[in-house]
Order: sequence, then C-alpha cells, then structure tokens
Amino acid sequence: MFFDSDLLMSALRALTPILLAALGGAICERAGVFNIGLEGMMLMGCFTAVATSWFTGSAWLGVAAAALAAAAYSLILAVGAVTLRGDAVVLGVAMNLLAVGLTGFLLRTVFGVQGTFDDPSLAGLPLVGGFTPLAYLSWAAVAVAAVLLSRHVWGLRLRGVGEAPDAAATLGVSPVTYKYGAILTSGVLCGLAGAQLALGNVTLFTENMTAGRGWIAVVAVMLGRAAPVGVLLAALLFGLAEAAGFRLQGLGLPQQATDAAPYVVTLGALFLTTARRRRRIRPSGAAT
Repeated sequence: MFFDSDLLMSALRALTPILLAALGGAICERAGVFNIGLEGMMLMGCFTAVATSWFTGSAWLGVAAAALAAAAYSLILAVGAVTLRGDAVVLGVAMNLLAVGLTGFLLRTVFGVQGTFDDPSLAGLPLVGGFTPLAYLSWAAVAVAAVLLSRHVWGLRLRGVGEAPDAAATLGVSPVTYKYGAILTSGVLCGLAGAQLALGNVTLFTENMTAGRGWIAVVAVMLGRAAPVGVLLAALLFGLAEAAGFRLQGLGLPQQATDAAPYVVTLGALFLTTARRRRRIRPSGAAT
C-alpha cells in the first residue's frame, strides 16, 4: 500500500524544516518585507548546528547556536532593506548565494573536508514519539503565530506596519522596529529549521544541503497567503511530496526523478495559484 502511516510519518518529518522557515517568511510578509533569503539563513543554521554540536558534544547547544547565527545573518537583510532601503529581493538572492559559498569555505577550513562532514561522535537531536522536540515546537509555533497575528496587539501592529507603515507611524508605532523584529524572528526560525535538517532529519552537514527547501518555504508563504494555518497546509503538501518521492525511489524509480517531486509540486502549485488570481482580477478589470 502506497499511502500508509509510514508515509505520513515521513511527511511530518520532512514538514518541520519547511514549516519553521515558512513561518519566518510569513511573519516578514506581514511586516511588509518579502524575504526570499530563507534558504541562506537555513543553510547557515545547518552548518552552525553541526559545527557547534561537534565541538561541544551537545545537540541543544548546536540548536541554540544555529538560531543565533541565522538571526545574525538575517541582519544583512534588515540593514540592507529597512535601514538602507535596498531591494529585499536582490538582497535575499545575494544572501542565498553567499551562504552556499561561505558554508562550503568553512567546511574546508573548519573540518578539512570537502562535500560532506559526517562523524559518528556528532550528537543529533533526540526523538520523542518518533519526532524531535523541534517538530513539536513547529506545530506549537503555528498556533502561537495565529493567535499573535490575529488577536495580540503586537501582531495587529505588525500587520499595520506591513499594510500601512505611514499610518502606523502616525499612531506612534515604529515601522523600523517592527520590521527588524520580524526579520530577526525569521532568522531564528530559519536557524531552528537548519538545526532540524542537520541534526534531526540527518546527522551530518553536506554542501548546499538545504537543496531548495528555503525556496519551497517561500512558495508555502505565497500559497498560504502568509497565514500560519495556510502556511502549515502548504508546507504539509510539500512534505507529502518529498515523502512520496522517497517512497517512489524505494519502488525502483530513478533518484533524479523522485528528488524532483517536491519541486514539481511547487511549480504546479504556483501555476494554479497564479491562474486563480488572474481569474479573480479579470472581472474587475472588465468592469472598469
């Protein structure tokens, strides 16, 4: 049987890093910052988690270091897009490319290896009920983000900053402060996503190991319209696609074909979303 409980468990494990990063992107989106640097932040989190865990022998120190490192890395976007008013898209692309080169360089410098670092002494995250604690944290984060964005004053102000920054400023709300906070929060969540990927899903670091998951998280934000529950459902779709790809590989399909499954789903979802939005715009345009 193709669809069974094992497939669902695999999908939920694949879901966690995408969901954490997508929640960070959704918070940025609500603050009016289109963050496509999620991939680079995740990759920095992956390397930092593995390096810290290996040097200290503690996976939890690796998780904490990954969150801090990705938050620090997110300052590139914060300073460039908010303070200096640069293009957030260009900065995000540059951050992604920089992270690939920087982590590859650090892999050779710190560990003296090329391609992949894998050591039996590397401490990974423990499993509770088949999942790491970060998986449960990601599910809880969806509920917390949903409540904060819809009911708490901080979330309402954040949305106000994203929708009408000038109006928010006249009410005494600092758009710069809230945008910085959103970007740093995104960095922390992406760092946790990287730690989950490198110490939870596997226990190693390989060059460019995020393999497009950050870009998939960006698409999840778009499909979920930056709403936490919508982001969860979109991320679950991609998690199912990744799990199905592994299952098909076990049935004899070529690895290249199964690896493409999440990205085929991503392209299909983008196509359907774009087509739906165009159909909604056409009647209003025709009426005018």
